[in-house]
Amino acid sequence: MTRAIIVRHGQSTYNTEKRIQGRTDASRLTERGYNDAIKVGKAISNLSFNAIYSSPLQRAKQTADIICRSLSSGSTVTQTSDLLMEIDLPLWAGMLSSEVKQKFPEDYSTWQERPQELRMLLSEGEGTQELFPVIALYEQARHFWQEILHRHQGETILIVGHNGINRALLGTALSIPRERYHSLQQSNCGISVLNFSGGLSDPVQLESMNQTQQMGETLPSLRPTHQGVRLLLVRHGETEWNRQTRFQGQIDVPLNENGKQQSRLCAEFLKDVAIDFAVSSPMLRPRETAEIILQPHKSVNLEFQDGLREIGHGLWEGKLEKDIDQEFPGELHRWRTVPGEVQMPEGENLQQVWERSVAAWQAIVTTALAKQLKTGLVVAHDATNKTLLCHVLGLSSANFWSFRQGNCAVSVIDYPLGLNSIPILQAMNITAHLSGSVLDKTAAGAL
Repeated sequence: MTRAIIVRHGQSTYNTEKRIQGRTDASRLTERGYNDAIKVGKAISNLSFNAIYSSPLQRAKQTADIICRSLSSGSTVTQTSDLLMEIDLPLWAGMLSSEVKQKFPEDYSTWQERPQELRMLLSEGEGTQELFPVIALYEQARHFWQEILHRHQGETILIVGHNGINRALLGTALSIPRERYHSLQQSNCGISVLNFSGGLSDPVQLESMNQTQQMGETLPSLRPTHQGVRLLLVRHGETEWNRQTRFQGQIDVPLNENGKQQSRLCAEFLKDVAIDFAVSSPMLRPRETAEIILQPHKSVNLEFQDGLREIGHGLWEGKLEKDIDQEFPGELHRWRTVPGEVQMPEGENLQQVWERSVAAWQAIVTTALAKQLKTGLVVAHDATNKTLLCHVLGLSSANFWSFRQGNCAVSVIDYPLGLNSIPILQAMNITAHLSGSVLDKTAAGAL
């Protein structure tokens, strides 16, 4: 496995001024950006990196150099790559966002709503050159992965880039469509973790995305334009069957002692977050998890949505992975490689889980918007959560295994302008409150 730790540069002068940065190199780190980079270095100081790559632009290169000074692999030298340059927005670079909105209203609207269609015409000699910034950026990201992955098979690498290129790196690795470019949040000094089984054409897992806890920020902050609802999607705490890699499905297995402790740690993590409502799968393990998390939020009533139940594994339920392999030869391998094509014997398939879980999710968002509720807790299961993440990012069930969901991990999804706006995955699979590590240390057991 090749592990890529991806970090966005620290806060820059252009960030504070709300200017478009693009490839201009006038922007530099602020004092906060410098200090946050130190915190990132401390957060990943226990990891050993075989290589460190950075954008050559000074705000990223300086962030990478600050991080490097904290690493145990101190002899590793930062290599710059032009393939990590920020998105090229030559007609806007250096301008205030408000100026761009005023001077280029149609293009700015396209940028916000259909980023892959944004086009810039650049004068070149006596002619003009046509640039599609997002399309070009995705090609650039793809070339970076193709160049780097074969060089670092089985190694761990650190990548320090920018908001746009980091989104494109995640998007190309996970086959997220370019029209969802704005659906992936990348905060200053946010940490994301990608695991590659081989090259770009082989399975890739997003272990976590946009962790900001190392800076003392529980969750990524809401955008100033946010008018909708935020959902905190949590997987239930550990059960003994998770630990044993025994398939649970719709059998009601309770939390084990570690699962209860994970839930208490999650409650502590979210105690200062203003939670307005809470919904859980009616099954025992998510219900117990939700009740513990809500203990600091006494006024919040826990409601249940049947559509959030775990996938029905049918005849696999209660069995260990080795037993399933013996009784249903080849089917476990198919479940791990082509999950959307598998019909569980006397159980469900992913399309059925998709239909009921997405319907429940949409109902939760619709109700919250109607009641003008801002932040909700949703506690469900591994398969349910992975299906919902695919839905949020415009992916199909073929991408089911692209997302890790640890026990009591927190993911953050915003609908900033209501149900019909494109949702934003602000953060995914946060588990730092459980182990203090940027890596997910929870049990990797069966569903």
